[in-house]
Amino acid sequence: MTTNFIDYVKINLRSGRGGSGSSHFRREKHVPKGGPDGGDGGRGGHIYLVGSTQLWTLIHLKYQKHIIADSGNGGEGGRRSGSEGEDVFIQVPLGTIVKNAETNEFIAEVTEEGQQILVLPGGRGGLGNHNFKSSTNQSPRHAQPGEAGLDVWVVMELKVLADVGLVGFPNAGKSTLLSVLSAATPEIADYPFTTLVPQLGVVEYRDEKSFVVADIPGIIEGASEGKGLGLRFLRHIERNSILCFLIPSDAENWGEEYRILTGELEKYNPELLGKRRVIVVSKMDLSIPEMEEEMRESLPKDIPVLLISSVTQEGIQELKDLLWTTLLDENKDFGKLKEAPVLLDLPVVNPMADEMMEDPEALD
Repeated sequence: MTTNFIDYVKINLRSGRGGSGSSHFRREKHVPKGGPDGGDGGRGGHIYLVGSTQLWTLIHLKYQKHIIADSGNGGEGGRRSGSEGEDVFIQVPLGTIVKNAETNEFIAEVTEEGQQILVLPGGRGGLGNHNFKSSTNQSPRHAQPGEAGLDVWVVMELKVLADVGLVGFPNAGKSTLLSVLSAATPEIADYPFTTLVPQLGVVEYRDEKSFVVADIPGIIEGASEGKGLGLRFLRHIERNSILCFLIPSDAENWGEEYRILTGELEKYNPELLGKRRVIVVSKMDLSIPEMEEEMRESLPKDIPVLLISSVTQEGIQELKDLLWTTLLDENKDFGKLKEAPVLLDLPVVNPMADEMMEDPEALD
């Protein structure tokens, strides 16, 4: 099955070079020896990331391997500065993380609509010769070249942002539950790994309230080591506020299945177990009432357990209530705290440029 869902791209970003400063002298009628009036060069174009709720995949960047910003223009006489290079704004879906492809260092993260993050600054424009005029050098003939832009290969990874993440083995009924809770229409079939990419659905709740549920592709034992779909989709679970573990009623051992799922998450990222959890036993239309007590006994007592059937709609409203109240508790505890994106200091292409900018006379 072909899919338009792309959550990983590698791109070369190149910010614009700064324009060169001008070495020019004032020449007018009756002014035979005008002083230096060379203008400064314009800075090179910056490269920004912009968060957009209209995007849910990185497919628009899949075949765009190089993104290059314009260079700044050089300065001119009459102390006229060169124009700045045009900035580049790359729209990405919320939840996009950017890392240096060579060092794997974190560069930026986009989490809000309209959020703009400067990824690569353009090179600074060079200073014109009028900046170097001094009492001992009345007619400087040199101007500063523009600073080179940055050239970096980056990796962009998308981690789906959702309030609730559905976690379970393949064929546990996650896609069916998502289709019942929301208007989403994921592919549903009676075989494992029907869902190959994350699916999002908006759940309408009481009083026009809503929350987002993500159907994460099935996890199997050994997923943290690369088995099945492996690590490719485990990272999407990191962005979910609460985790809803789905265990089918026809499982051989409900408690063991839950322990395998939590074990795989712990191996991948121990912090995932710090999230609030809800356990849902699905496909209750296939079980007998006498098994309900045995199911509850095999599962943890300190985590809410709900028995549902997506086919008969049994327990669906109770599940919505449970998820909503759990989300409210989560927001209450953390006060909707959001960490600001961290930008790393990128290496300066020309280390001497800083000294030249601070002390123009150093070039004399």
